[in-house]
Amino acid sequence: MYPAVSATPNQSSASNPSFPERNQEKWKVLFILIAILALSGGVVSAVSLQRHYAKSATQFCDVGEKFNCDIVNRSEYSSLMGIPVAGIGVVGYGVLFALAAFYRSRRETPTRLLVTSVAGLAFALYLTYVEGYILDTWCILCLTSLAMILLITLFSAVVKVRSNPGP
Repeated sequence: MYPAVSATPNQSSASNPSFPERNQEKWKVLFILIAILALSGGVVSAVSLQRHYAKSATQFCDVGEKFNCDIVNRSEYSSLMGIPVAGIGVVGYGVLFALAAFYRSRRETPTRLLVTSVAGLAFALYLTYVEGYILDTWCILCLTSLAMILLITLFSAVVKVRSNPGP
């Protein structure tokens, strides 16, 4: 039996809206890792969001006077224009998960993943600055989220660089 032959063998990759098949399989593991990290980041952000609205103090995140999620999650810096930053994190991680899990075959996905993750990393670094230099208190949930968005950004950069066809 002969393999199927395309009617347009010289079709340019610019007219093909999908991520090149060989790259899709090659980088499937990275997309899966990004999806897992995004799902985990969404869970961490959801817990942080719950702590933002909670009335009681939490014990798992109160590790002395320098580590206290409740202080950070209930500070004046925990909202941006009335929206809890943890809620922004839930949405951001949701977008990253959707891109990595459901849209990974599209050609523009590596760029979208990288742009979204860099924006998330920049926001997380700003919030980390606020924790360390303004509030003088660290949030374990926030630092965990920072580690996750950093890894997602690194993996997204690898996917983006490797997805570009070489000369």
